Amino acid sequence: MYQALYRKYRPKTFSDVVGQEHITTTLRRQVAEGRLSHAYLFTGTRGTGKTTCAKILAKAVNCENPQDGDPCNACPSCLGIDSGAFLDVTELDAASNNGVDNVRALRDEAVYSPAQVKKRVYIIDEVHMLTREAFNALLKILEEPPEHLMFVLATTELHKVPATILSRCQRFAFRRILPRDIEARLEQVARAENIDLKPDGAELLARLADGALRDALSLLDQCSAAGGSVDAQGVLDTLGLAGNVQTAELLGFILRRDAKAALLLLHKLYTGGKDVGAVLGELSTLARDLLISATAPEGGAALLSGGYDGKTLAALQKDATGARLIRLCAVLQETAAALQNSVNARTDAELCVLRLCDDSLSGDLTALNARLDRLENRLAAGAAYRSSPAAQTAPEPEPEPATAEDDAPPPYGEPVAENAPEPEAPPEPAPVPAPAAADGELFARLLEEYKNRLPVALRGFIGMAKGRLADGVLTVYCATEQQKHLLEAPDAARAIAEVTAGAAGHPVTVRFTVGEPEGEAHDKMRDLLQAGGKFDGFTVK
Repeated sequence: MYQALYRKYRPKTFSDVVGQEHITTTLRRQVAEGRLSHAYLFTGTRGTGKTTCAKILAKAVNCENPQDGDPCNACPSCLGIDSGAFLDVTELDAASNNGVDNVRALRDEAVYSPAQVKKRVYIIDEVHMLTREAFNALLKILEEPPEHLMFVLATTELHKVPATILSRCQRFAFRRILPRDIEARLEQVARAENIDLKPDGAELLARLADGALRDALSLLDQCSAAGGSVDAQGVLDTLGLAGNVQTAELLGFILRRDAKAALLLLHKLYTGGKDVGAVLGELSTLARDLLISATAPEGGAALLSGGYDGKTLAALQKDATGARLIRLCAVLQETAAALQNSVNARTDAELCVLRLCDDSLSGDLTALNARLDRLENRLAAGAAYRSSPAAQTAPEPEPEPATAEDDAPPPYGEPVAENAPEPEAPPEPAPVPAPAAADGELFARLLEEYKNRLPVALRGFIGMAKGRLADGVLTVYCATEQQKHLLEAPDAARAIAEVTAGAAGHPVTVRFTVGEPEGEAHDKMRDLLQAGGKFDGFTVK
C-alpha cells in the first residue's frame, strides 16, 4: 500500500529533525542525563515537527538502549510505540476529545503504572481546543502527576492555553523551517524515491511551503504524481499557480493603471487553470516585497519572500509609492479573505483589479486622497518646469514667413492709389499699471511661499483658498468650516501673515471666512481640476 511521503520519511530520531536544533539538542541532553520534566508544551506553526518530536521523546524515555539521548528504534519498546501496539503511549486529538468527560477518563487511567514500558506518555495534540472545564480537570493531575506519568502538549495557538497550564510545563517554540533546509530535505527524499526534482522546482516548493516541511513533502508528492521531471514550470502547472513573471507583469499593469491589459492577463491566467485566489495571494506577496524594499532598502532584504529578484522589484518601484502599496496590500488581503464565501470568485477578482487600477471606483477617503496627491504632484511638476531655467530661456517662436496672399493685389473694384504713403506704425501700447493688491493676484503669487511655510497637511487646503488684501487686512476665503478651522490655527495664520507682509511691504492682519470673494462663485474642485488638466491632457467643461 502506498504511503504518503511525509509519513514515510517522518524523522525517527532527534538527529533527523530538520531546522529545530535549539529544541532537539535540549531534549537529547535531558534524556541522556535523566533530567526529564513531567510536562512539555510544544508550540509553533503547522508542519514544523511538534508531534514528531513528541513521539521521538516518548520513545527516547522508554528506549531500552538509548544512544546519546536518541531512541535506538530497534528494541521492543521502540518498535511497539512506532506500531501503536503499546497502549501506555497514547496520542489524543483535543479537537475531537475536548470535553471534560474525556479528560476525566484520561485522569482516572493515568494513575495506573504502565504495563509494558517505563513511563506512561500522553501526547495531546491541538490542546488549545479543550474546553475550560476540561482544562480545569487536567490541571490537578498536571500539577502533581505520578512518577511514571509524562504529558506532551502540542498547539498552534499558544494564546488560547490558560496561564495555569503554561506555568506547569516546559515550553519549546518551534520555528518556521528555512527554505534552504527544506530544499536539502526535498532533494534527499527525491533521490531516495527516484524523483527527477530540478533545483528550480525544489526552490519553488520550499518557498510555497512557507516554513512547513510537511507541506513541502505533500506538494512534492502531488507534483511527482504528474510524471516527468519536477521543475518550476511543472510545479506551477500542477498546482494551478501563476509564475513569478506573470505575477510581476500583472502588478506592473496595475501600477500603471492599465485596466484593460490587467483584465486580459487575469483572463489568460483564469482560462489557463490558475486559481484566482492564488493569483491574488501572489500579488499580495509581491506588493509586500515592494513595500518592504521601499521602506527598508538596506536592512529589509531578510524579510523578503525571495521569489523575486532585485531587478524585478526595482523596475516595479518606479511606478509605486508607499501609500499606494499599502492600499494595494489592504485591498488584496480583504478580497482574498472574502473569496471563501464568494458566489463568483472570478468576478470578485476582476472587480478587485479594477479598483486597484482606478482609484475613483473605490469611493473611500483613501482613494480620494490618492487622487488629490497625484494631482498635486502634477501641479508641482508643472510649476517646477515653469520656474526652471530651461523654460525661462526657451526661444521665442519665430514669426511665420509672408505668404503669397500677403502680396496679392487688392480685390477687383478697389482702387489702388499711386504713390500711397507707407502706413504708419501702430503706436506703442501704453504700459499697463500693475494690478492692485486687492484684486487677489498677490495671494495667488504667494501660494508657493505659503506652502513652503505651512505643514504638509495644510498645503492642499491653502492651495484651494482665495485671498484679498485691502487696507492692511488679508481676507482668506475658505470653502468649508474645516478648512477655515485648520488654516486659522495660530502657527498657520502667523506664517500666512508674515509671508504676505514681506511681499506687501507693510504689516498685515489675516482674517478667515467661509465663502467666495464678492462677485465670484467657483467650485474649488473644478478650479483644481482645470489647473491640473494643463499637465494631464484633459479638459473640464
